[in-house]
Amino acid sequence: MRPGACRTLKKRLPCIWLALLLAWGRPAAAVATGVAMAWSAHLRTYASLTWPDQAAGYRLAGAETAIDGDANLRLKQTSRLGDALEFEVHYEAWLSGGDTRRRQQRLLDLYPAAAAWMPQTGAEEMDDRRLFDFTQVVSDRAGHVLYHRLDRLSVGLRTARGSLVVGRQALTWGNGMIFNPMDLFNPFSPTDVVRDYKTGEDMVTGRVYLPGGGDLQVLWVPRRRAAGGDVDWDASSAAAKLHRFTGDIEFDLMAARHYRDTVLGAGLLCEIGDAAWRADAVWTVPGSDLHHRTYLSLVVNLDYSWTWHGRNWYGLVEYFHNDLGSTDYGRALYEPWIRDRLARGELFGLGRDYLAAQLRWEVHPLVNLYLAPITNLADPSGLVQPYLVWDVTGSLRATAGALVYWGAAGTEYGGYRIAGTAFQAAPADSAYLMMTWFF
Repeated sequence: MRPGACRTLKKRLPCIWLALLLAWGRPAAAVATGVAMAWSAHLRTYASLTWPDQAAGYRLAGAETAIDGDANLRLKQTSRLGDALEFEVHYEAWLSGGDTRRRQQRLLDLYPAAAAWMPQTGAEEMDDRRLFDFTQVVSDRAGHVLYHRLDRLSVGLRTARGSLVVGRQALTWGNGMIFNPMDLFNPFSPTDVVRDYKTGEDMVTGRVYLPGGGDLQVLWVPRRRAAGGDVDWDASSAAAKLHRFTGDIEFDLMAARHYRDTVLGAGLLCEIGDAAWRADAVWTVPGSDLHHRTYLSLVVNLDYSWTWHGRNWYGLVEYFHNDLGSTDYGRALYEPWIRDRLARGELFGLGRDYLAAQLRWEVHPLVNLYLAPITNLADPSGLVQPYLVWDVTGSLRATAGALVYWGAAGTEYGGYRIAGTAFQAAPADSAYLMMTWFF
């Protein structure tokens, strides 16, 4: 098949699978084929108000309150043939847009050089780097984007001794609860309040269960070196992680070739009284000539659950250190080793030392109130994220919250000048409402 025809077929796969889903969605279909099928879905809507900092660079594109929203439909199918063979597909459609998108586009139109410190991490850009491009953009305009894609497409063989899974899937490594340096493959942002699904990667994963407990996991993530380019070893990842038990202590050892870097990691999990203590240390040996210094990433956390006045409570405190961090934030945005990790979704802050926490109060069995602060210890500056999760019914969940930033001028969260420009980078306070319907 010609490369152009192959790429067109891959682009049309979301449509093809959606048509098959609608055709096979009847219970009788599963019985007729002799395959056990499970179906589920959710529809999630998100609306937000954002108040841009009057001193920020976005003022050139409008500093009024921004109204934004998006909607996400996710359809999930798992098929099993016998006890060993499993096939999984997730289809998703996204509609996203609003004032913030229009203003960012206007800023890029007025100042194209801003692309250097505004990395593009949308679904289309990310799929261009993967082995397969399963994203099809239906409409992309200044005010909105509509696309659909396959976020899972894998076949797995699972036995009592281990498993082998090939295709688009998700995998999480590491003991970080808010920051997670050992999770090299699409980690969640520290401010993500919904963590039910990670973005999938095209990979091959294998797991072998070891005698006495624990397992050995290996993976290979082939990627393309540029949009539409060939698969390149220097853009791919290969890794292995050993998980073992020693008494009540669990530990992990990880080694990876991630893009051009060599990454070594060690993790630990144990109990201190009734609390759980976790730690990960990750050493990276850069393979790029642009950055010669080996650097350390470290996360340590402690969490504890208790009952007070007849209500359940949960508390978490976490410290994160990143040797790549800086206090010259405006210049750090131009450093290639920083910019690349921001674009790949591996780095979420420019500082070196952060203290994060989370407190959850079960107001009612169906209502939980959260408070999640993150502080850059060097500035200091930070953010506070209060939010409420209400299970309205068995199939409807409401989440309402806010992001409030604080800090003096020149700090990471208070706002800083981008080197070589007249722009100020300052995060904007926001409030949001999210509704999720499961069906």
